[in-house]
Formats: sequence, C-alpha cells, structure tokens
Amino acid sequence: MTLDPDQLAACVALTQAGDAAAAEQLVAHLQPLVQRIVRAHRPQRLGEDDLAQEVFLKVLDRIDGYQVVPGIPIDHWVARLAVRTCLDQLRAERRRPELRWSEVSEGARAWLDFLGARRDPPDGPAAAAKELVELLLARLPPADRLVLTLLDLEGRPVAEIARLTGWSATLVKVRAFRARRRLRALAGPLTPEDA
Repeated sequence: MTLDPDQLAACVALTQAGDAAAAEQLVAHLQPLVQRIVRAHRPQRLGEDDLAQEVFLKVLDRIDGYQVVPGIPIDHWVARLAVRTCLDQLRAERRRPELRWSEVSEGARAWLDFLGARRDPPDGPAAAAKELVELLLARLPPADRLVLTLLDLEGRPVAEIARLTGWSATLVKVRAFRARRRLRALAGPLTPEDA
C-alpha cells in the first residue's frame, strides 16, 4: 500500500494519537522499505521477518517522538531506525561462524577462483557470486559489513550513509576503505586446503 504525502501525514498523526487502523496503514506503507533494509543488513542468525517485526515495534513505540519536518518524509526516519536496529543486531552477534571450503558451492568457488585471478570469469548464474559475497561479508565486523552493503551493494551516496548511521562522511570513507581491505584479506587465503 502506497500513500501519497498528504495521506501519509494524516496517517502518522492518527497513529501518534493512538489509532490502531492508522498504525496498520502506516506499517503497510513502510513494509517494502523496511524489508529491503532488513534483507540487506540482517545478521546471519536472525530471520528477516523477526528483524522487520522488531523494527516496526520500535517505530510504533517511538512514533510519539517523531516530528514532521517539511520536505523530509517519515521514510527517512524509519530507514535510519531500521539501519540502527540492524546494526545493533549485528553488534550483538559476538561470534562469527567460520567459513569452510565445504560450505561454499561450486558456483561460488568458481567466482572465488576468478577473484583470485586464477581463471576466466565463470559462466554460471550471478546468484553464486551473491552467495560468495554474503559468505565473505558475514565474516566482517558489523560496521564493515554495514558500510560495504550500503555503499557498494546498494549504491547509496556517502552523505546518505552518514545521515543513516550518524557517522561523518570522512568516517564512512575510511571505514569503507578498511572494510574492502579486510574483505580482500578474507577472500585471498580461502582455498580448498581450508576445508
């Protein structure tokens, strides 16, 4: 369900006043945005729906503190809350699962060989490359994973990432540089002997 700006403003006001039907409409409007953010940032051990539900619980719990700012839709506030919730969950994951060669599919192995400049680009589906990226990202610290996902996978500008995370633009750039270096270091030594 998509609401125009006037309907959305009315829906937010009614939700702040405690109207349950308006809250349902607001959740339905924001569902695609929250699902997209959660899908991109969710921790390995937490289901997508569980994390989205946690985001919506926070949205509805904090809606009274939301203040309308002309020209800035509620989607920005919700996006920042969703990113922060995902980041908090990633921080809560103290232990990262180790990546074993046996867990990597044949398609992902072909992409890993390609990245190591050992072969030509694989002919297989792009899903295998995505699998490899997700496996490697899961081994990074939460802040590194977040900045690479927002910057490189989602293609968001540095200024927007700074607004979403509360970091300075310089910090976003430095974290991205260091995260890419860590990602290369993780991919480099991964060989069949790691099994």
